[in-house]
Amino acid sequence: MNLEQYNQENYQIGRAKIIVLIWWLIQSTLFRLSIHNMYRYRRMILILFGAKIGKNVKIRSSARFHYPWKVEIDDNSWVGDDTYFYSLDNIYIGKNSVISQKTYLCTGSHDIRKQSFDLITKPIVIKDNVWIAADCFIHPGTIIENNVIVSARSNVVDSLKSDYIYAGNPAEVIKSIPEKRR
Repeated sequence: MNLEQYNQENYQIGRAKIIVLIWWLIQSTLFRLSIHNMYRYRRMILILFGAKIGKNVKIRSSARFHYPWKVEIDDNSWVGDDTYFYSLDNIYIGKNSVISQKTYLCTGSHDIRKQSFDLITKPIVIKDNVWIAADCFIHPGTIIENNVIVSARSNVVDSLKSDYIYAGNPAEVIKSIPEKRR
C-alpha cells in the first residue's frame, strides 16, 4: 500500500464543507446535550440537516451521524446510545426496527487490492421489524431483510434473510423466528 497515492476526489460528501462543519458543531453540542426524552427535538435537528426521519422515531442523544443527509429512518424505529452511523453512503432503517447501543453501521472502507487504498462506499439497508442488539458491526453493502434479530456483538458481513435470528463473527443463522412473532 502506498498512501501517498490515496485520492478521494471522486467521493461526493453531498453538502458544502461549511455545512459539514456546522453539522459536527451542532451534533456535539445542541444534539448531544439534549435531555433523555427530547426525541422530537433531535428528529427536528436531523431533518433540518437533510435526514429523512419518520413518525415516532426515538433517537438517543449520544447517537452519532457522520452525514445525516445520507440517513433515512422510517416510522416507530429506535436508535440506541452510542450508535454510530458512518454514513459515507446511504443508510436506510425500516419501520419498527431497533438499532441498539454501541452498534456501528459502516458504509465506507478501502480497496486493499490497490496500492492507492481507494475509498469504497456501499449503502446499508435494514428493513422492517429488525432488532440489531448491542455492540454489533454492520459492514458496507449489507441488506438485512424483514423480521431479523441480530444477537449482541455480532459482525454482519453479508446480507441476512428474513425470519431468522443471527449471531457470531461472522453472523450466522442460529434459528428461525417463530411464526407467531412475524
